[in-house]
Amino acid sequence: MPNSPDDASELRPRAKRGRWALALVLLVVAGASGSWWVTRDSSGDNAQAQRRAALRASSDAAAAANGVGLTPRQPGIVTVGGAKADALELTASADPKAQFALWSQRLARAEDVLENYRKQTIYPFESRPAREHADQMYPNRPVTEERRLTNPGQKPSAAVRIRTSQERIYVVGNETVLFTVSALDWNGNTLPLAVTRATAEDPPLDGKPSKRNSVALAFNDEGANGDLVAGDGVVSVRLSPETQGFGGHAGTIRVSVYLKVGEETGFAFFDIFYTPNPPAVWAASNVAREAVEAGSLNFYLKAQVREAGRYVVTGRIDDAKGQPFALVSFNDEVTVGPREFRLNLFGKLLVDEKPNFPLTLRDVDAFLLKPDVDPDRALMPRLQGKVLVSKSYPLTAFSEAEWNSEERERYLAEYGRDVESARAHLEHIRKTMGQ
Repeated sequence: MPNSPDDASELRPRAKRGRWALALVLLVVAGASGSWWVTRDSSGDNAQAQRRAALRASSDAAAAANGVGLTPRQPGIVTVGGAKADALELTASADPKAQFALWSQRLARAEDVLENYRKQTIYPFESRPAREHADQMYPNRPVTEERRLTNPGQKPSAAVRIRTSQERIYVVGNETVLFTVSALDWNGNTLPLAVTRATAEDPPLDGKPSKRNSVALAFNDEGANGDLVAGDGVVSVRLSPETQGFGGHAGTIRVSVYLKVGEETGFAFFDIFYTPNPPAVWAASNVAREAVEAGSLNFYLKAQVREAGRYVVTGRIDDAKGQPFALVSFNDEVTVGPREFRLNLFGKLLVDEKPNFPLTLRDVDAFLLKPDVDPDRALMPRLQGKVLVSKSYPLTAFSEAEWNSEERERYLAEYGRDVESARAHLEHIRKTMGQ
């Protein structure tokens, strides 16, 4: 499958990933794909446990690399880890000066962990700076790839490269997707290309055969069926899953393309993820509104929910200059009926970053999360392009307060106890040394 930019870095992320990776140098809400939403499934307690485990594991891994483990524990039980730390521990057991050096290191590390955690959680998970999510800011760009012509199990061609593109990966209802293929030499010159066979099918899953017959696709370079320019060497086809045999299929559809360039042959394939019947649809008009509430700027998106469950909604915010400013999200249980999804642009983020108003909400995507089943989601239609342009506000309209929650307070307290434990132990050693 072509390399996938933005939100398409993985076609089918699983429902049991960590919410975010947090280490000594914390990059909050990692991506990919890595995406914090996937653990906030229907089991809130389980999700909290997973987030705690992920947080502790990542902190341990980072600290262990430096010889010190500082996971929140009972006060005074701050342990070391790794060969370097084991050597320090052994030396410190017999040498007060080495013990002092060891606990000085532990104190510094504990202070770093506490301060880094505090800094990286001043904004909520659902409202983050765009720079933390550069790969998710343009989800509707075509997916493109360039590689050598090859067949599975054979050596790649020494003279021919294949350039492919697909218009989108996530497809809903009556949406269509355009695929293109072209052949190039190593100087970038277009080579004559023939598609000997192309099909779309429901690929085998877990060793089970496809449930549907494959559908033949007619790639062409004649300016028809999606081909933009006749005779330019780029062959194209437009797939409409709804009308080409996949109207009742939910999940992956694979397009396989068999190629011939001169005397050489090759193979390429594309995957899309298809939802035939969306679980919710956006309002036909006046889909979005804004409101300044509790020191933040909230965007509300109106939808008619057909199927209850946990919905994940993501929107992008640009400043007045068209520069990406923030990624905002909604992640919660929703009942059937007319509903509003709230996308919160946190007040302190606005105060700290000082964007130029008005702000633009754009490129919103959403899905119903279905944990422990395949497919693991049902897509809503995307709101592509501009959704709402905000009013202009003075920064004094927004709060400078840091985000807070029971979970954040608990972690700050736990990390704080590690600092106090290390500090007290160090002070005890200093006194025994007569300093």
